Amino acid sequence: MNAILLTPPGTSAPVDYIEEVIRRVKAKDPAEPEFHQAVEEVLHSLAIVLAKHPEFRDTRILERVTEPERVIVFRVPWFDDQGNMQVNRGFRIEMNSAIGPYKGGLRFHPSVNLGILKFLAFEQVLKNSLTTLPMGGGKGGSDFDPKGKSDKEVMRFCQSFMTELWRHIGANTDVPAGDIGVGGREIGYLFGQYKRLANEFTGVLTGKGLNWGGSLIRPEATGYGAVYFAVEMLKTRKDKIEGKLCLVSGSGNVAQFTVEKLLQLGAKPLTMSDSDGFIYDPDGFNREKLNFVMELKNIRRGRIREYVDEFKKAIYTPTNGKLPYNPLWAIRADCAFPSATQNEINAKDAANLIKNGVILVAEGANMPSTLEAAKLFLNAGVLYGPAKAANAGGVATSGLEMVQNSMRLNWSREEVDDRLHQIMIAIHRSCYETAEAYETPGNLVNGANIAGFLKVANAMIDQGLV
Repeated sequence: MNAILLTPPGTSAPVDYIEEVIRRVKAKDPAEPEFHQAVEEVLHSLAIVLAKHPEFRDTRILERVTEPERVIVFRVPWFDDQGNMQVNRGFRIEMNSAIGPYKGGLRFHPSVNLGILKFLAFEQVLKNSLTTLPMGGGKGGSDFDPKGKSDKEVMRFCQSFMTELWRHIGANTDVPAGDIGVGGREIGYLFGQYKRLANEFTGVLTGKGLNWGGSLIRPEATGYGAVYFAVEMLKTRKDKIEGKLCLVSGSGNVAQFTVEKLLQLGAKPLTMSDSDGFIYDPDGFNREKLNFVMELKNIRRGRIREYVDEFKKAIYTPTNGKLPYNPLWAIRADCAFPSATQNEINAKDAANLIKNGVILVAEGANMPSTLEAAKLFLNAGVLYGPAKAANAGGVATSGLEMVQNSMRLNWSREEVDDRLHQIMIAIHRSCYETAEAYETPGNLVNGANIAGFLKVANAMIDQGLV
């Protein structure tokens, strides 16, 4: 396992301690594989930190940082359009508030469970730490599926969900945002119900509409940020994104605006996908084709296969769960931007990417590469931007929305985009320099984990045993 993160020699005692912490986490939470994966990936990169800073072991920081400060689970009853009562489960994981109020998205998807949300919340703590903004980490959501639901059904669900959640959140306590299944429509309904219950208009949610407290660039931020991060990675090898062939998975906000920024910078995106399959356009996307996808997914809420009806050269490949790999990642290209969901790139996919010439992977989704895939990328010398760094642009711009709400101001599109760009440059610099300082140069997984952890751990020590 340590080879995945290239842990330096001479750290056997901390490694033994780390393995014991991981065993305890798995014993306490046996049915949470995604959370286990995130904890292993982070903790194995901290052996050299513990060797240099024994105070982190003495104060039990690893046990504390892997245990949520608060877990909220609740029932969400609502009526569908036929008058039938439906019941879903709601969650909020308030993971760590050492450097600021909890901050992280809400996900509405049938796959949502406690383990997935704990993994996302744990990653969010380190990601938010890297942004340079004062934000803790949290995550939440429900196993409710907004796909195929009417606006009225989504509204009734969101109002019921917020009727419980509102008592646990606040502008200085916990500030949720959107995630998979939670876009502008859902944020609007959630905010409206919060305002009704709390009797105040405050910046308790981010991703709000521009007319009522939202920030320009927020929908674009995660995708734009992933590309900005990729640009910085390429600079370390005196290379540039212009002219690069790029594979992009997903077709939601992250994928759409990754493609948009790639086009703006002169790259050539070739693919997009949804849960049913993917499209490969050998001519690459352009503005017209991207506009078609945006209208298809954001307004008509259609499936990506409809793209090939409009653009005849494109090829549609349906999802085949029996294959041990995803054919999207077997297309020859220079750069990959996984922007769909967790663990979408396995070891076979990583091997295909490397074989077909990919020199850079920038993660737009949360933990889209398995540990085995990450090991292959690092050992092959691929420029690998882990999610907690490469996709931090979304939460960074949510933080900028919080700042604007507090100041009762609205910044221009150019100002927000420039601030986002500078934050992504700073995140890359921090990861790159930390990796070098801790004897694993070029390993941005180690750099991101260590840089994010140090800020949180030192704040926890300062604040005592709480």
